[in-house]
Amino acid sequence: MDLDPWLPRAAALRPEHPALIDRDGRVTSYAELHAAALDAAAVLQARGVEVGDRVAIALPAGAAFLAALHATLMLGAAVVPVDLRLAPAEQERRAGGAKLAVTEPLARTDEPDAATRERLDPDAVATLVHTSGTTAEPKPVALTVGNWSWNALGSALALGLDPQDRWLCTLPLSHVGGLAIPIRSAIYGTTVVLHERFATEAVLTAIERERVTLASLVPTTLARLIDAGLKAPNTLRVALIGGGPLAPTLAQQAREAGIPVAQTYGMTEACSQVTTSLPGEPETAGRPLVGQQVRIGADDEILVKGPTVAPDASGADGWLHTGDCGRLDAQGRLTLTGRLADTIVTGGENVAPAEVEAVLLAHPAVADAGVHGRSDPQWGEAVVATVVLHDGSQAEAEELRAHVAAQLARFKVPKQIEFAARLPRTASGKLLRRELSR
Repeated sequence: MDLDPWLPRAAALRPEHPALIDRDGRVTSYAELHAAALDAAAVLQARGVEVGDRVAIALPAGAAFLAALHATLMLGAAVVPVDLRLAPAEQERRAGGAKLAVTEPLARTDEPDAATRERLDPDAVATLVHTSGTTAEPKPVALTVGNWSWNALGSALALGLDPQDRWLCTLPLSHVGGLAIPIRSAIYGTTVVLHERFATEAVLTAIERERVTLASLVPTTLARLIDAGLKAPNTLRVALIGGGPLAPTLAQQAREAGIPVAQTYGMTEACSQVTTSLPGEPETAGRPLVGQQVRIGADDEILVKGPTVAPDASGADGWLHTGDCGRLDAQGRLTLTGRLADTIVTGGENVAPAEVEAVLLAHPAVADAGVHGRSDPQWGEAVVATVVLHDGSQAEAEELRAHVAAQLARFKVPKQIEFAARLPRTASGKLLRRELSR
């Protein structure tokens, strides 16, 4: 069944409603965004873009990006978002195969009106989003109109939907978790509060000034907001935490600050969210979204099946093999325990780095921790931890080893603990463990 185009539908239903509020507080209504997207579509079509083509968008997060995004979709072409932080050669590789690359706002001059699509084909490719590249080189994933539509439905049913919702996005639009927010907002006809990057003071201001109701964060940015004094935000009903497990100590700090936290697990190949917890239930990543199936396969690997999974992402058995490890409790709630590729085999025993990291993060002096294996002639691999301490805190390596030994088996205790000012992470907050092991 074909679908109504997302932006034209929202503009028809709520023309004066804010579609976008930027970091400076500028408001773009749905009528204004639709007009800008029609102009952008005219420019793209004049430059030769046709149904099925790919259009790379290398623009900062803002009105011009969203106009180019929706213009591309309205023409029946596919969007390839490009991360502007990459080197020029890397950006060129990401845009490979695109009909053209949009590197400046699409300003219409005398181009004729574009022949935009009146309906969207659920099976048509809408976006090609690159994976975060935590364990290998980023790869493009083709996500369809249907994938995105089911994602929006599942997210709304998991988190609730209010017509006055304002969803704060500080995640990169080149990543699936960031791009999902303006796409969902257009499907819902709600508002995206869009910042190009996370800045603590700007986010604190926006949450209050723009009456933000939902915010997508990663554990690191949540911690920064708590440290900066965020407490019981009046309008915020969900702070959605992704990008990695939420440490129990940070979850407790959020509860004490009155921040309604919900955890989510997702990935590019599944069009962002797969499972989501209820606010106030942050100990797990929650239950599968509507339409999704999650089971635990061999070696504790998380397997996913459902209408948000990219058409080419499933294995021969019909399941998406995520490479992540986890377990399901009796209520069907998912807890992540690490990645298959990250498992450390030391003295014949398997160690999940995430388990050791969680214990380290429970120490009051530890702000961040990354655990990995290092080649060792005696153990095969030795468990090694890199730790970031809170400003003003002190802790010795042996103190932290003793802290882990009090809670975990001896073979899981890091043989070595190193200290660093920060850990290497992607823009979406995921730990780049392979860089620790170099």
